[in-house]
Amino acid sequence: MSSDPKLRRFILRLAFAALATCAISAPAFAASTTYPLTIANCGRSITFDRAPDKVVSIGQAMTEILLSLGLSDRITGTAVWFSPVLKQFDAENSKIKRLADNDPSFEAVVGTGPDLVAAEFEWHVGPNGSVGTYDQFSKLGINTYVAPADCAAKDNTTGGDGVRKEMLKTEVIYQEIAELAAIFDVQDRGEALIARLKEREDKAIASVAEARVRDIPVVFWFSSKEVDGEAFMAGRSGAPAYIMQALGAKNVIATNEEWPLVGWETVAGLNPAIIVIAGMDRRRYVADDPAIKLRFLNTDPVASRISAVEKKHVVVMDSQAMSPSIRLVDGIETLAAAIRQFGLAK
Repeated sequence: MSSDPKLRRFILRLAFAALATCAISAPAFAASTTYPLTIANCGRSITFDRAPDKVVSIGQAMTEILLSLGLSDRITGTAVWFSPVLKQFDAENSKIKRLADNDPSFEAVVGTGPDLVAAEFEWHVGPNGSVGTYDQFSKLGINTYVAPADCAAKDNTTGGDGVRKEMLKTEVIYQEIAELAAIFDVQDRGEALIARLKEREDKAIASVAEARVRDIPVVFWFSSKEVDGEAFMAGRSGAPAYIMQALGAKNVIATNEEWPLVGWETVAGLNPAIIVIAGMDRRRYVADDPAIKLRFLNTDPVASRISAVEKKHVVVMDSQAMSPSIRLVDGIETLAAAIRQFGLAK
């Protein structure tokens, strides 16, 4: 290097500038998966010797994560649908065989020749899975993966939708994305998807962060077996509870059950300021139809006198946005917008 001090300082400044430019412009690449890959999943260890070639996805939320990771060409069948697929995946999803709108048979699943079955709920695939057990699939050489959100601090042995011991958070959904990305060796896609979802979540939360009204009482109504009977309301630790907590609202339902049945006299006594109802295409129960839910709220002598109904503070939210899925961020955005629209953030 030159002995001229001024020239030497000039050259060093150029070198540091070049290094800084490289650091800013160079793309970050996630490391490739090293197989065999072992992952702790729902109380057991699962090992992958290579990326799966064929996967059956049981659960809409699971399917939409796989599609978001660009894995449509690996999916040989899907099942358990509540609503149309995310719009951006219409074309890809139309080419994938739908084994059933609700629960598929074990034979239908294995008939597609998968080397992985990925399920959203443990009651579909698990120790006593209604579609198949871990052992049944394992005996055929088929690996199984269940969404961590359905197992983390959650008891599924009680029947129904299970009981949560701790509040579900979006971190467990991001964990699922990262694990699936590692299983299929597409970590860069997983990291990009997680970053986009986190950015949207932070923005939605910030939009009501200055609200002077805190602990706004809210209920989430998923469906009812009989429209004027007890309703499936969100418990205090599931996905809707996280949405409410993140936005400074208060869930008036105090049980740890995922979706407990609650009578309308009880709901009226709690007098929520906002009622969020699930919208879906599924028609397993009468009250799956959001139009029927709205009609009931406006005509039932008890429900119609609830503050949220009288003030028309009723929000229709896609059912998948109420579940541990990538649409949970949509749910945060939807309720945040409603809080602002109803003047509760002023």
